[in-house]
Amino acid sequence: MYRLCKELGVLKPQRRLVPKYPRKLARNRQIDGPNQLWETDIKYGYIAGEDRFFFIQSVLDIYDRSVVDYHIGLFCTAKDAVASLKGALLRRQLYGRESRPVVRSDNGPQFVSGIFEEACQQLGLEHERISYRTPKMNAHIEAFHSILESDCLSRHEFANFAEAYKTVADFMRKYNTVRIHSGVRYMTPDECYQAFLRNSMKLKPIRA
Repeated sequence: MYRLCKELGVLKPQRRLVPKYPRKLARNRQIDGPNQLWETDIKYGYIAGEDRFFFIQSVLDIYDRSVVDYHIGLFCTAKDAVASLKGALLRRQLYGRESRPVVRSDNGPQFVSGIFEEACQQLGLEHERISYRTPKMNAHIEAFHSILESDCLSRHEFANFAEAYKTVADFMRKYNTVRIHSGVRYMTPDECYQAFLRNSMKLKPIRA
């Protein structure tokens, strides 16, 4: 039908939509401390007992490798992603500070939405998105999701959402406070962050 209408010249001109928040492409950065660049992305888990998927959205500080905040739910909307950002800012006590992280994401619907972009502006966060088909620009959160899959999700067959939620939440706590990480001198992410705050340790700058 479209082809015939086009040949007959009866199609109305399509209006061009100008996005309210133009996309900012991720650029190469040199990170030399926490709270400079956060990467966020979404991972899917499966609940065998209910035959459905659930969502895990994490906010990762690429310097100390901490999962600063996260969302676990049967849905993950732009509002849920915004709530994770607000939780991360609260945990790192960044409200009221002029210097705030750059937030890097892919082009998922939660992150391209007006709700998410508007919230970033209101929170004083610069939001940048990676180019399509370039997951290496989000390499740190991709690596974390690989750990989440191998050390948690693939080892359990969840009977229900409550079990999945508790298991993933326990993993997040252990990842931050128990599991050592080679990228932060074989400390836990939480130890790395606290050491930086005490000025007792500083990692080499990270290119991201």
